Amino acid sequence: MEKQKTIRNKFSLQGKGLHTGEEARLEFLPGPVNTGIVFIKQDSNPPVLIKGDSYSLASLEKFPRRTSIGSGDNYIQTVEHLMASLSILGIDNIQINIWGSEIPGLDGSAKEFVDQIKKAEIATQEAVKDIFAPKSSIWLEEGDASVAVLPSDKFRISYLLDYGQSSIGSGFVDIVLNGSEKEDFYQARTFCLQNEVDGLLKMGLGKGADYKNTLVVSEKGVVNNKLRVSEEFTKHKALDLVGDLYLAGPLKAHIVAIKSGHSLNIKLLEKIRRHKEKAKSAGVASVASYIPGEGELDAEEIMKILPHRYPFLLVDRIIDLEKGKRAVGIKNVTINEHFFQGHFPGKPVMPGVLLVEAMAQVGGVLMLACPEHSGKLAYFMAAEKVKFRKTVLPGDQLILEVKTLKIRSRTGKVAGTVKVNDKVVAEAELMFSLI
Repeated sequence: MEKQKTIRNKFSLQGKGLHTGEEARLEFLPGPVNTGIVFIKQDSNPPVLIKGDSYSLASLEKFPRRTSIGSGDNYIQTVEHLMASLSILGIDNIQINIWGSEIPGLDGSAKEFVDQIKKAEIATQEAVKDIFAPKSSIWLEEGDASVAVLPSDKFRISYLLDYGQSSIGSGFVDIVLNGSEKEDFYQARTFCLQNEVDGLLKMGLGKGADYKNTLVVSEKGVVNNKLRVSEEFTKHKALDLVGDLYLAGPLKAHIVAIKSGHSLNIKLLEKIRRHKEKAKSAGVASVASYIPGEGELDAEEIMKILPHRYPFLLVDRIIDLEKGKRAVGIKNVTINEHFFQGHFPGKPVMPGVLLVEAMAQVGGVLMLACPEHSGKLAYFMAAEKVKFRKTVLPGDQLILEVKTLKIRSRTGKVAGTVKVNDKVVAEAELMFSLI
Protein backbone atom coordinates (compact mmCIF):
# COMPACT_ATOMS: atom_id res chain seq x y z
CA MET A 1 0.00 0.00 0.00
CA GLU A 2 1.33 3.43 -0.95
CA LYS A 3 1.67 5.86 1.95
CA GLN A 4 0.78 9.55 2.01
CA LYS A 5 3.51 12.17 1.75
CA THR A 6 4.16 15.73 2.85
CA ILE A 7 7.21 17.99 3.08
CA ARG A 8 9.61 17.86 6.02
CA ASN A 9 10.62 21.55 6.16
CA LYS A 10 8.85 24.78 5.32
CA PHE A 11 10.01 27.11 2.54
CA SER A 12 8.88 30.22 0.68
CA LEU A 13 8.66 31.44 -2.91
CA GLN A 14 7.61 34.71 -4.49
CA GLY A 15 7.19 36.21 -7.92
CA LYS A 16 4.78 37.74 -10.42
CA GLY A 17 1.65 36.04 -11.73
CA LEU A 18 1.76 35.25 -15.45
CA HIS A 19 -1.64 36.82 -16.11
CA THR A 20 -2.20 39.48 -13.43
CA GLY A 21 1.44 40.59 -13.29
CA GLU A 22 0.92 41.06 -9.54
CA GLU A 23 3.50 40.03 -6.95
CA ALA A 24 2.59 37.10 -4.73
CA ARG A 25 4.32 35.26 -1.92
CA LEU A 26 3.88 31.61 -0.99
CA GLU A 27 4.82 29.81 2.23
CA PHE A 28 4.80 26.00 2.16
CA LEU A 29 4.25 24.04 5.40
CA PRO A 30 3.95 20.31 6.20
CA GLY A 31 0.35 19.05 6.27
CA PRO A 32 -1.17 16.44 8.62
CA VAL A 33 -2.44 13.16 7.16
CA ASN A 34 -5.74 13.20 5.26
CA THR A 35 -5.86 17.01 5.01
CA GLY A 36 -4.98 17.24 1.32
CA ILE A 37 -3.76 20.35 -0.49
CA VAL A 38 -4.84 23.38 1.54
CA PHE A 39 -4.34 27.00 0.48
CA ILE A 40 -4.86 29.80 3.00
CA LYS A 41 -5.22 33.36 1.70
CA GLN A 42 -3.41 35.27 4.40
CA ASP A 43 -4.16 38.68 2.87
CA SER A 44 -7.90 38.25 3.49
CA ASN A 45 -9.45 39.41 6.76
CA PRO A 46 -9.98 36.91 8.27
CA PRO A 47 -7.72 34.46 6.35
CA VAL A 48 -9.67 32.22 3.95
CA LEU A 49 -9.06 28.49 3.48
CA ILE A 50 -9.42 27.11 -0.05
CA LYS A 51 -9.04 23.38 -0.70
CA GLY A 52 -6.97 22.41 -3.73
CA ASP A 53 -9.60 20.06 -5.11
CA SER A 54 -12.23 19.85 -7.83
CA TYR A 55 -14.97 21.17 -5.52
CA SER A 56 -13.18 24.55 -5.47
CA LEU A 57 -12.88 24.99 -9.25
CA ALA A 58 -13.56 28.48 -10.59
CA SER A 59 -15.29 29.17 -13.88
CA LEU A 60 -13.13 29.55 -16.98
CA GLU A 61 -15.46 32.37 -18.05
CA LYS A 62 -14.25 34.30 -15.02
CA PHE A 63 -10.60 33.25 -15.36
CA PRO A 64 -9.92 32.16 -18.97
CA ARG A 65 -6.85 30.24 -20.16
CA ARG A 66 -5.79 29.08 -16.71
CA THR A 67 -7.07 26.92 -13.85
CA SER A 68 -8.22 28.75 -10.72
CA ILE A 69 -9.86 27.79 -7.43
CA GLY A 70 -11.86 29.61 -4.77
CA SER A 71 -15.32 30.92 -4.00
CA GLY A 72 -17.13 34.18 -3.35
CA ASP A 73 -14.61 37.01 -3.56
CA ASN A 74 -11.60 34.85 -2.78
CA TYR A 75 -9.76 33.15 -5.62
CA ILE A 76 -6.31 31.80 -6.39
CA GLN A 77 -5.49 31.88 -10.08
CA THR A 78 -3.21 29.74 -12.25
CA VAL A 79 -2.67 26.81 -9.89
CA GLU A 80 -1.88 24.22 -12.58
CA HIS A 81 1.95 24.34 -12.54
CA LEU A 82 2.10 24.17 -8.75
CA MET A 83 -0.47 21.35 -8.65
CA ALA A 84 1.55 19.49 -11.29
CA SER A 85 4.68 19.66 -9.11
CA LEU A 86 2.76 18.20 -6.15
CA SER A 87 1.41 15.41 -8.37
CA ILE A 88 4.82 14.61 -9.87
CA LEU A 89 6.42 14.30 -6.41
CA GLY A 90 3.43 12.52 -4.84
CA ILE A 91 2.67 15.17 -2.19
CA ASP A 92 -0.73 14.43 -0.59
CA ASN A 93 -0.82 16.84 2.34
CA ILE A 94 0.54 20.39 2.41
CA GLN A 95 -0.49 23.83 3.65
CA ILE A 96 0.28 26.73 1.31
CA ASN A 97 -0.10 30.23 2.71
CA ILE A 98 -0.52 32.81 -0.03
CA TRP A 99 -0.33 36.58 -0.09
CA GLY A 100 -1.67 37.58 -3.51
CA SER A 101 -4.25 36.55 -6.09
CA GLU A 102 -2.20 34.37 -8.46
CA ILE A 103 0.44 31.68 -8.09
CA PRO A 104 3.82 33.11 -9.20
CA GLY A 105 4.65 32.18 -12.79
CA LEU A 106 8.40 31.86 -12.07
CA ASP A 107 9.98 30.47 -15.27
CA GLY A 108 6.65 29.38 -16.79
CA SER A 109 7.07 25.70 -15.85
CA ALA A 110 6.94 23.57 -12.68
CA LYS A 111 10.72 23.37 -12.39
CA GLU A 112 11.27 25.73 -9.46
CA PHE A 113 8.36 24.26 -7.50
CA VAL A 114 9.81 20.76 -7.96
CA ASP A 115 13.33 21.91 -7.05
CA GLN A 116 12.21 23.69 -3.87
CA ILE A 117 9.99 20.83 -2.69
CA LYS A 118 12.91 18.44 -3.10
CA LYS A 119 15.15 20.79 -1.08
CA ALA A 120 12.49 20.89 1.66
CA GLU A 121 12.63 17.06 1.66
CA ILE A 122 9.70 14.71 1.18
CA ALA A 123 8.40 12.92 4.28
CA THR A 124 6.43 9.66 4.19
CA GLN A 125 3.42 9.53 6.52
CA GLU A 126 1.66 6.59 8.15
CA ALA A 127 -1.73 6.95 6.46
CA VAL A 128 -2.52 5.12 3.22
CA LYS A 129 -2.68 7.20 0.04
CA ASP A 130 -6.21 7.60 -1.34
CA ILE A 131 -5.80 6.72 -5.03
CA PHE A 132 -8.68 6.74 -7.49
CA ALA A 133 -8.35 3.87 -9.97
CA PRO A 134 -11.43 3.81 -12.24
CA LYS A 135 -12.75 0.41 -13.29
CA SER A 136 -14.44 1.72 -16.43
CA SER A 137 -13.56 4.29 -19.10
CA ILE A 138 -14.46 7.97 -18.99
CA TRP A 139 -14.61 9.88 -22.29
CA LEU A 140 -15.12 13.52 -23.26
CA GLU A 141 -14.76 15.53 -26.44
CA GLU A 142 -15.09 19.19 -27.34
CA GLY A 143 -14.77 20.15 -30.99
CA ASP A 144 -11.65 18.45 -32.33
CA ALA A 145 -10.24 17.91 -28.82
CA SER A 146 -10.86 14.79 -26.76
CA VAL A 147 -9.68 13.04 -23.63
CA ALA A 148 -10.20 9.54 -22.27
CA VAL A 149 -9.51 8.01 -18.85
CA LEU A 150 -8.77 4.29 -19.17
CA PRO A 151 -8.27 1.72 -16.38
CA SER A 152 -4.58 1.11 -15.64
CA ASP A 153 -2.32 0.08 -12.78
CA LYS A 154 -0.14 3.17 -13.46
CA PHE A 155 -0.64 6.91 -13.88
CA ARG A 156 0.17 7.44 -17.53
CA ILE A 157 -0.32 10.43 -19.85
CA SER A 158 -0.40 10.05 -23.64
CA TYR A 159 -0.80 13.50 -25.22
CA LEU A 160 -1.14 14.47 -28.89
CA LEU A 161 -0.62 18.14 -29.80
CA ASP A 162 -1.60 19.63 -33.16
CA TYR A 163 -1.26 23.35 -33.92
CA GLY A 164 -1.84 22.89 -37.64
CA GLN A 165 0.37 24.91 -39.99
CA SER A 166 1.96 27.08 -37.27
CA SER A 167 5.61 26.78 -36.22
CA ILE A 168 4.46 24.78 -33.21
CA GLY A 169 3.20 22.00 -35.46
CA SER A 170 2.30 18.67 -33.90
CA GLY A 171 3.86 16.40 -31.31
CA PHE A 172 3.26 13.37 -29.11
CA VAL A 173 4.51 12.34 -25.67
CA ASP A 174 3.86 9.25 -23.56
CA ILE A 175 4.75 9.72 -19.89
CA VAL A 176 4.49 7.37 -16.91
CA LEU A 177 4.49 9.16 -13.55
CA ASN A 178 5.77 7.31 -10.51
CA GLY A 179 6.07 9.93 -7.76
CA SER A 180 9.39 11.38 -8.95
CA GLU A 181 10.71 14.00 -11.36
CA LYS A 182 12.30 11.34 -13.57
CA GLU A 183 10.63 12.72 -16.70
CA ASP A 184 11.79 16.18 -17.83
CA PHE A 185 8.32 17.41 -18.81
CA TYR A 186 8.03 19.41 -15.57
CA GLN A 187 10.63 21.79 -17.05
CA ALA A 188 8.50 22.56 -20.13
CA ARG A 189 7.41 26.22 -20.25
CA THR A 190 4.12 27.80 -21.21
CA PHE A 191 3.81 29.15 -24.74
CA CYS A 192 1.64 31.18 -27.09
CA LEU A 193 1.59 32.25 -30.73
CA GLN A 194 2.99 35.68 -31.47
CA ASN A 195 -0.23 36.70 -33.21
CA GLU A 196 -2.16 35.95 -29.98
CA VAL A 197 -0.19 38.39 -27.81
CA ASP A 198 -2.14 41.58 -28.53
CA GLY A 199 -5.47 39.82 -28.10
CA LEU A 200 -4.41 38.35 -24.76
CA LEU A 201 -3.24 41.72 -23.47
CA LYS A 202 -6.55 43.31 -24.49
CA MET A 203 -8.30 40.59 -22.45
CA GLY A 204 -6.18 41.62 -19.44
CA LEU A 205 -4.07 38.45 -19.65
CA GLY A 206 -0.34 37.86 -19.84
CA LYS A 207 0.61 40.98 -17.86
CA GLY A 208 3.39 39.08 -16.11
CA ALA A 209 4.62 37.22 -19.18
CA ASP A 210 7.95 37.91 -20.89
CA TYR A 211 10.26 36.12 -23.30
CA LYS A 212 11.92 34.24 -20.41
CA ASN A 213 8.85 32.68 -18.80
CA THR A 214 6.76 32.28 -21.97
CA LEU A 215 7.80 30.78 -25.28
CA VAL A 216 6.44 33.18 -27.91
CA VAL A 217 6.26 31.46 -31.29
CA SER A 218 6.31 33.36 -34.58
CA GLU A 219 6.11 32.00 -38.12
CA LYS A 220 9.91 31.58 -37.99
CA GLY A 221 10.08 29.88 -34.60
CA VAL A 222 10.64 30.79 -30.93
CA VAL A 223 11.28 34.52 -30.40
CA ASN A 224 14.26 35.62 -28.26
CA ASN A 225 14.59 32.21 -26.66
CA LYS A 226 15.19 28.56 -27.44
CA LEU A 227 13.63 25.25 -26.44
CA ARG A 228 14.79 23.78 -23.14
CA VAL A 229 13.64 20.17 -23.62
CA SER A 230 12.57 18.07 -26.60
CA GLU A 231 8.86 18.31 -27.51
CA GLU A 232 8.60 21.25 -25.09
CA PHE A 233 5.24 22.48 -26.42
CA THR A 234 3.63 19.06 -26.13
CA LYS A 235 5.20 18.39 -22.75
CA HIS A 236 3.86 21.65 -21.37
CA LYS A 237 0.33 20.72 -22.41
CA ALA A 238 0.84 17.38 -20.66
CA LEU A 239 2.13 19.28 -17.61
CA ASP A 240 -1.01 21.43 -17.54
CA LEU A 241 -3.13 18.27 -17.78
CA VAL A 242 -1.29 16.62 -14.88
CA GLY A 243 -1.74 19.76 -12.76
CA ASP A 244 -5.43 20.07 -13.56
CA LEU A 245 -6.06 16.38 -12.86
CA TYR A 246 -4.39 16.58 -9.44
CA LEU A 247 -7.40 18.58 -8.29
CA ALA A 248 -9.12 15.16 -8.39
CA GLY A 249 -6.39 13.71 -6.16
CA PRO A 250 -3.96 10.87 -6.92
CA LEU A 251 -4.92 8.75 -9.94
CA LYS A 252 -4.02 5.39 -11.37
CA ALA A 253 -5.30 5.58 -14.92
CA HIS A 254 -4.13 5.96 -18.49
CA ILE A 255 -5.08 9.41 -19.75
CA VAL A 256 -5.20 9.68 -23.54
CA ALA A 257 -5.60 13.31 -24.64
CA ILE A 258 -5.84 14.87 -28.09
CA LYS A 259 -5.43 18.67 -28.16
CA SER A 260 -6.92 18.91 -24.67
CA GLY A 261 -6.67 22.24 -22.82
CA HIS A 262 -7.97 23.75 -19.58
CA SER A 263 -11.58 23.85 -20.79
CA LEU A 264 -11.79 20.13 -21.50
CA ASN A 265 -9.58 19.27 -18.51
CA ILE A 266 -11.99 21.01 -16.13
CA LYS A 267 -14.99 19.27 -17.65
CA LEU A 268 -13.13 16.01 -17.18
CA LEU A 269 -12.49 16.86 -13.51
CA GLU A 270 -16.20 17.35 -12.96
CA LYS A 271 -16.93 13.98 -14.57
CA ILE A 272 -14.23 12.24 -12.49
CA ARG A 273 -15.71 13.80 -9.36
CA ARG A 274 -19.15 12.37 -10.14
CA HIS A 275 -17.56 9.00 -10.95
CA LYS A 276 -15.74 8.96 -7.59
CA GLU A 277 -18.86 9.96 -5.66
CA LYS A 278 -20.85 7.20 -7.32
CA ALA A 279 -18.12 4.64 -6.62
CA LYS A 280 -17.84 5.60 -2.96
CA SER A 281 -21.59 5.61 -2.42
CA ALA A 282 -21.77 2.03 -3.73
CA GLY A 283 -19.02 0.56 -1.56
CA VAL A 284 -18.36 -0.22 2.07
CA ALA A 285 -15.55 2.28 2.48
CA SER A 286 -13.11 3.00 5.25
CA VAL A 287 -13.95 6.66 5.91
CA ALA A 288 -10.52 7.36 7.37
CA SER A 289 -7.15 5.67 7.46
CA TYR A 290 -8.01 4.27 10.90
CA ILE A 291 -6.32 1.04 11.93
CA PRO A 292 -7.96 -0.43 15.07
CA GLY A 293 -6.45 -2.83 17.53
CA GLU A 294 -7.68 -6.38 17.97
CA GLY A 295 -10.32 -7.47 20.46
CA GLU A 296 -13.35 -5.24 21.02
CA LEU A 297 -14.50 -2.19 19.05
CA ASP A 298 -17.23 0.16 20.22
CA ALA A 299 -19.70 1.96 17.93
CA GLU A 300 -17.45 5.01 17.58
CA GLU A 301 -14.55 2.86 16.39
CA ILE A 302 -16.80 0.97 13.96
CA MET A 303 -17.90 4.29 12.44
CA LYS A 304 -14.24 5.17 11.83
CA ILE A 305 -14.03 2.09 9.60
CA LEU A 306 -17.50 1.95 7.99
CA PRO A 307 -19.42 4.87 6.46
CA HIS A 308 -22.83 3.59 7.64
CA ARG A 309 -24.90 5.64 10.08
CA TYR A 310 -28.37 5.37 11.60
CA PRO A 311 -30.65 3.86 10.47
CA PHE A 312 -28.42 1.66 8.33
CA LEU A 313 -25.61 0.81 10.72
CA LEU A 314 -26.56 -2.72 11.76
CA VAL A 315 -23.67 -3.48 14.12
CA ASP A 316 -23.72 -2.13 17.68
CA ARG A 317 -20.36 -3.48 18.78
CA ILE A 318 -17.53 -5.79 17.71
CA ILE A 319 -16.85 -8.13 20.64
CA ASP A 320 -13.96 -10.02 19.07
CA LEU A 321 -11.65 -9.11 16.19
CA GLU A 322 -8.76 -11.21 14.91
CA LYS A 323 -7.43 -9.29 11.94
CA GLY A 324 -7.55 -11.23 8.72
CA LYS A 325 -9.18 -14.24 10.41
CA ARG A 326 -12.41 -13.64 12.29
CA ALA A 327 -14.78 -10.97 13.62
CA VAL A 328 -17.82 -11.22 15.90
CA GLY A 329 -20.35 -8.43 16.23
CA ILE A 330 -23.61 -7.91 18.06
CA LYS A 331 -26.84 -6.20 17.09
CA ASN A 332 -29.64 -5.64 19.60
CA VAL A 333 -32.99 -5.73 17.79
CA THR A 334 -35.64 -3.46 19.37
CA ILE A 335 -39.28 -2.73 18.55
CA ASN A 336 -38.15 0.80 17.57
CA GLU A 337 -36.20 -0.40 14.50
CA HIS A 338 -37.22 1.68 11.48
CA PHE A 339 -37.88 -1.39 9.31
CA PHE A 340 -40.59 -2.76 11.64
CA GLN A 341 -42.89 0.09 10.60
CA GLY A 342 -43.42 -1.39 7.16
CA HIS A 343 -42.27 -5.03 7.33
CA PHE A 344 -45.10 -7.16 8.75
CA PRO A 345 -46.14 -4.38 11.20
CA GLY A 346 -48.82 -6.64 12.70
CA LYS A 347 -46.14 -9.18 13.61
CA PRO A 348 -42.68 -7.54 13.38
CA VAL A 349 -40.04 -9.71 11.71
CA MET A 350 -36.54 -8.49 10.78
CA PRO A 351 -36.10 -8.68 6.97
CA GLY A 352 -33.75 -11.46 5.87
CA VAL A 353 -31.91 -9.12 3.49
CA LEU A 354 -30.89 -7.01 6.50
CA LEU A 355 -29.46 -10.06 8.22
CA VAL A 356 -27.24 -10.52 5.17
CA GLU A 357 -26.34 -6.80 5.24
CA ALA A 358 -25.44 -7.04 8.95
CA MET A 359 -23.10 -9.96 8.18
CA ALA A 360 -21.61 -7.94 5.31
CA GLN A 361 -20.92 -4.99 7.61
CA VAL A 362 -19.04 -7.21 10.06
CA GLY A 363 -17.19 -8.66 7.06
CA GLY A 364 -16.33 -5.11 5.98
CA VAL A 365 -14.85 -4.39 9.41
CA LEU A 366 -12.83 -7.62 9.25
CA MET A 367 -11.26 -6.73 5.89
CA LEU A 368 -10.86 -2.98 6.24
CA ALA A 369 -9.33 -3.26 9.72
CA CYS A 370 -6.22 -4.79 8.16
CA PRO A 371 -3.49 -2.15 7.61
CA GLU A 372 -2.94 -3.27 4.01
CA HIS A 373 -6.60 -2.53 3.19
CA SER A 374 -7.07 0.67 5.18
CA GLY A 375 -8.68 3.36 3.02
CA LYS A 376 -9.91 0.90 0.39
CA LEU A 377 -13.46 0.31 -0.80
CA ALA A 378 -15.03 -3.07 -0.10
CA TYR A 379 -17.72 -3.69 -2.73
CA PHE A 380 -20.29 -6.30 -1.66
CA MET A 381 -20.30 -8.30 -4.92
CA ALA A 382 -22.27 -11.49 -4.30
CA ALA A 383 -23.80 -13.84 -1.74
CA GLU A 384 -23.82 -17.63 -1.96
CA LYS A 385 -25.33 -20.44 0.09
CA VAL A 386 -27.77 -18.03 1.75
CA LYS A 387 -30.10 -19.74 4.23
CA PHE A 388 -32.69 -18.32 6.63
CA ARG A 389 -33.50 -20.82 9.38
CA LYS A 390 -35.54 -18.86 11.96
CA THR A 391 -37.29 -15.49 12.20
CA VAL A 392 -35.74 -12.62 14.15
CA LEU A 393 -38.10 -10.69 16.44
CA PRO A 394 -37.91 -7.56 18.61
CA GLY A 395 -35.87 -8.26 21.75
CA ASP A 396 -33.47 -10.67 20.04
CA GLN A 397 -29.73 -10.12 20.24
CA LEU A 398 -27.90 -11.08 17.04
CA ILE A 399 -24.45 -12.64 17.29
CA LEU A 400 -22.85 -11.95 13.89
CA GLU A 401 -19.75 -14.05 13.20
CA VAL A 402 -17.71 -13.93 10.00
CA LYS A 403 -14.65 -16.00 9.20
CA THR A 404 -12.17 -15.46 6.41
CA LEU A 405 -12.30 -17.90 3.54
CA LYS A 406 -9.81 -15.86 1.51
CA ILE A 407 -8.57 -12.28 1.42
CA ARG A 408 -6.29 -11.19 -1.37
CA SER A 409 -5.13 -7.77 -2.48
CA ARG A 410 -8.26 -7.16 -4.57
CA THR A 411 -10.87 -9.69 -3.45
CA GLY A 412 -12.22 -11.14 -0.24
CA LYS A 413 -14.61 -13.93 0.72
CA VAL A 414 -16.04 -14.65 4.15
CA ALA A 415 -18.42 -17.15 5.69
CA GLY A 416 -21.00 -15.59 7.99
CA THR A 417 -23.54 -16.83 10.51
CA VAL A 418 -26.20 -15.06 12.57
CA LYS A 419 -27.17 -16.63 15.87
CA VAL A 420 -29.85 -15.89 18.45
CA ASN A 421 -29.56 -17.77 21.75
CA ASP A 422 -26.85 -20.00 20.22
CA LYS A 423 -29.14 -21.06 17.39
CA VAL A 424 -28.31 -20.22 13.79
CA VAL A 425 -31.00 -18.01 12.23
CA ALA A 426 -29.16 -17.17 8.98
CA GLU A 427 -25.91 -17.97 7.15
CA ALA A 428 -24.20 -17.06 3.90
CA GLU A 429 -20.88 -16.82 2.05
CA LEU A 430 -20.18 -13.22 1.00
CA MET A 431 -17.80 -11.97 -1.66
CA PHE A 432 -16.21 -8.53 -1.86
CA SER A 433 -14.07 -6.64 -4.32
CA LEU A 434 -11.34 -4.58 -2.61
CA ILE A 435 -10.43 -1.39 -4.43
